[in-house]
Amino acid sequence: MRQVVKGLDALGVKVDVVATSPLARADQTARLLASGLGVAGDPLVVPELAPGMDAAVTAAALARIDAATMAVVGHEPDLGQLAAWLIGAASPLEFKKGGVCRLDARELRRPRSAALIWLATPKMLRALARAADQ
Repeated sequence: MRQVVKGLDALGVKVDVVATSPLARADQTARLLASGLGVAGDPLVVPELAPGMDAAVTAAALARIDAATMAVVGHEPDLGQLAAWLIGAASPLEFKKGGVCRLDARELRRPRSAALIWLATPKMLRALARAADQ
């Protein structure tokens, strides 16, 4: 995951806050992400990012966070379903462990309110990290 974060840094990814599921593994990942991207403060625990939550409920909880940019750490298939709900896709986006996408959203409380800008696999991000190290 450290290499994935280095890849995100090489892409110039900046976020104001990291939101995470309350589960321990997600919190560990969120802390690595926040540290690697220079986010001030601890990740914000969002109970609605726990596995099994409805996408609309999760989106409403994320909409209450006062931040211009946010990274979200959670679980599959829930994150894929959330991303699909936000962009209006018929099927969930598939994330491998450490996979990342960028969504630009006008409003998080409504379906089809976001645009998918990019999707990166962990393999792609690790390759970016290696290239940045050279």
